[in-house]
Amino acid sequence: MKVRVCFHDRCFDGAASAAVFTRFLRERVHPDADFHYTGMTHKASAPFEDDVFDGDENAIVDFKYSDSPKLTWWFDHHQSAFLTPADAAHFRADTSGRQFYDPTYKSCTKFIANIATKKFGFDATPIADLIHWGDIIDGAQFKDAAEAVSYSAPATQLALVIEAAPEANLVPKLIPDMAYKSLPEMIQLPIVQKYLGPLLERHRKSLDTFRERAESRDGVIYFDVSDLDLEGYNKFVPYYLFPDATYSVGLSASHVRSKVSIGTSPWKDVPPEVNLASIAEKHGGGGHPRVSAISFGPGDINRARQVAREIATQLRAAPK
Repeated sequence: MKVRVCFHDRCFDGAASAAVFTRFLRERVHPDADFHYTGMTHKASAPFEDDVFDGDENAIVDFKYSDSPKLTWWFDHHQSAFLTPADAAHFRADTSGRQFYDPTYKSCTKFIANIATKKFGFDATPIADLIHWGDIIDGAQFKDAAEAVSYSAPATQLALVIEAAPEANLVPKLIPDMAYKSLPEMIQLPIVQKYLGPLLERHRKSLDTFRERAESRDGVIYFDVSDLDLEGYNKFVPYYLFPDATYSVGLSASHVRSKVSIGTSPWKDVPPEVNLASIAEKHGGGGHPRVSAISFGPGDINRARQVAREIATQLRAAPK
């Protein structure tokens, strides 16, 4: 039984979601499953290639919906889960009982665990720590910005490697272990240790970069690090450096995309009418009401920069 799992790549919640789904499916549905993982990246073009769903079972976790008839499982919690209204209608018409969506969840990890437990009798107790940290990290539920940038917990150290290690297809190698090993055991794996030290040093240096590059005005932080290898930067650093700010707008780039990231400080209350996912959707992006992003082609940096500046201006005029 071949199972293809498409997950949000370079994202702790995406990897943890795939790990929880793996353990659930093996224990409650297909004990003989042979899992294969494909990391998905938000980009300007359609995310799913025609041949990606090559399993006997095909799943998407923590990523946008597909109307492919080959898709058998889907879990997501993003406001912008559907590329088109037709996709949303297609999902609503599903009668398989294996496709689930709830944007009220802070993490897809916890969403999958709860659905698997309530509907399929899955015992999530052995991976409770993974589920807990999936919710903390993706839901930005740290007690303060200092905790969010310290990387003192095994979970946050693993998240750093998942999000920023330069090795292609690294995360699919980690997911099978994440399904069964503890988080302290995970960070001792040679493949994690290989990158953890250098990435922690890179993070320390990035603090100086953000001090130089970021500006905070009218409650909004703006920064452009698109000329540096910093796409996997810690998204809480701007709020650590500028604790009085409410929003951040940042521009970064890699060989596959130019990216505008829009965020809200987790430690600020904001008016509900300021919905960052809705702002991003107007430019072809999406996400959650308090954090979202827009992906452009790698050659579209000038357009991405223009959009980033427009959004920063919009947020500076928004209610705080």
